[in-house]
Amino acid sequence: LKFFVEEAHRAPMINPVLAPEGIDEAGIRGRLLNEYGIELGGGLGALKGKAWRIGLMGQSSNKDHVMLCLSALEQTLLAEGHTIKASGVTAASEVYSN
Repeated sequence: LKFFVEEAHRAPMINPVLAPEGIDEAGIRGRLLNEYGIELGGGLGALKGKAWRIGLMGQSSNKDHVMLCLSALEQTLLAEGHTIKASGVTAASEVYSN
């Protein structure tokens, strides 16, 4: 997945990421909510149907919730037939271990 904005312009409390081409982004959000209890925001305006907004505020900004969100998103994308080139779970694990 790719961030919508460059790192220097990202806000620490929310990360908009572009949904992969050909993926039903609303369907992925629905599965995450129904299967994992995880709610992602959809894109707004020109990004409607093209991006997810992943919040990192309050109770949800701890390591366990971040890892659950990344893992659930990866599993759901794989279940929908998307190929994942690099693991967000692996990358986050490396950040947390440093």
